[in-house]
Amino acid sequence: MGDWLSADNVVAVLTALLGLVVSVGVVWYERRVPRRRRIGYRVQMDTPIGSDDPDGGGGGRSVRIGLFNDLPDMSDATLVLIRVENDGGEAVTDSDYTNRDPDRALTVVFAGRTVRGVAVTEADAGPLMDHFAPAGDTDGVRHQGNVIHLPRVPLNRGQHFKLLVLLTGGHIGGGVRISGGIRDGVVVPNKAMPVDSKPPLFSRAARWLTIMLTLCVTVLAGIIVVREDPPPPIGCATGRLTVTGSTAFAPVVDELARRYAADCPDTRITVDAHGSNEGVRELADAGSPGVVALSDGPKPDGNPRLDENRVAVSAFALVVNDDVPVRDLTVDQIRRVYSGSVVNWSQLGGPDLPVLLVSRNADSGTRDLFRRHVLGGHGEPAFTSRDCRNRNSPDDKVIRCELDSTDQVLKAVARLPGAIGYGELRAATASPGLHTLAVNGRTPTPAAIGDRSYPFTEIEYAYTYDRPATGSLAASFLTYMIRGAGQDVVRSHGHLPCYSPEGLDRCRP
Repeated sequence: MGDWLSADNVVAVLTALLGLVVSVGVVWYERRVPRRRRIGYRVQMDTPIGSDDPDGGGGGRSVRIGLFNDLPDMSDATLVLIRVENDGGEAVTDSDYTNRDPDRALTVVFAGRTVRGVAVTEADAGPLMDHFAPAGDTDGVRHQGNVIHLPRVPLNRGQHFKLLVLLTGGHIGGGVRISGGIRDGVVVPNKAMPVDSKPPLFSRAARWLTIMLTLCVTVLAGIIVVREDPPPPIGCATGRLTVTGSTAFAPVVDELARRYAADCPDTRITVDAHGSNEGVRELADAGSPGVVALSDGPKPDGNPRLDENRVAVSAFALVVNDDVPVRDLTVDQIRRVYSGSVVNWSQLGGPDLPVLLVSRNADSGTRDLFRRHVLGGHGEPAFTSRDCRNRNSPDDKVIRCELDSTDQVLKAVARLPGAIGYGELRAATASPGLHTLAVNGRTPTPAAIGDRSYPFTEIEYAYTYDRPATGSLAASFLTYMIRGAGQDVVRSHGHLPCYSPEGLDRCRP
């Protein structure tokens, strides 16, 4: 089931559904979208009631009794039934007819025959029939010679009436034409149909469009769904891999793992980030070729079997709660804050709020590089708070808590007025409720990261146990991340790839 629900197959099915929706839309358009005014007519019956149709009209024979034999001039009589209907998109009112004669709207002409009698009929016509009867100055329906004159009859959409006409002097099949003018409309003959049959649901063009569109999208969907899956891209590997270590770099690895697995089938990459130092220790203890550990900075001394790969230059940021309007601190001010000398933001020109230090635990690579690159190698104050808000002891001079991940630090700083912390740059700038601090007036732009003028940066390392075997998933994933298409993902998260022109010099050993 999972293989069938691939992106291509989903697109195919959605395409087929779109075709069906378009087909239904054509039907709806044909029936509902207003078009121009149009009156159509069709001959539903043309039959002899005289003798054997001596003029050769092809009408066949009839058997007559009673008045048909007694009345004069009935030897070549014919009956014609004509349906006149409003099959346009708008109603036709009496003022829409453009004939100059106020009593005439349409003219019915029978070629070669003489009109002897006319009956206007329709079972459900109701008030419509009143327009055909003479009333006052209106003549109603009239006939003379081979012509019938019809009055200005209003017709709503879909409304119709029928003319039953007795004719003599010709044969069946003679021409029948209705003419007249309609404002913004036409009078046209329709295809002849059996008596009382209904017009088609939609036009022939619409029917063909619907059939062809449905056929095309169905074939397309069938080709995509049943085709064989394409081979994986060159360089793909299969198997299982666990990526552990840095929580700061975890968002990058999450996206890299998803994209790699999407391109390479039969691959399972698990991201289990819980700190740089702990990740490196787990890799060294397990000695597994199926594990990659990411670290914010180089591994501790020892563990000679851990193979090192430089991935990117990562930028980090100091962050403060938005209740603190401070935007820039010098390195000396930051060191005073983290030594416990500054315990209230008013000492730095800020509001009267106690300083709350929200830090990472001892396994954090981010904490270690903050100590090395910003604090000058000095450590942070002791752990004094479990909830980052209250002191564990009244004797504690400063409030400082420790959390397990970058995400926890950023959420705590955003929640607590007066809080200050640190974390990966991209995650910090995307977090609401807090803002980043410039250091010595420098912000972490790509140029400042490359020339080291912004101090809170470090190389991100990837470690494996021994060099991964050629063709292994670990080797393939590292190549994808460091030298392949994964560099675009690394860059999109605000890091500087080591194998980019800007990052080569910075990452050189």
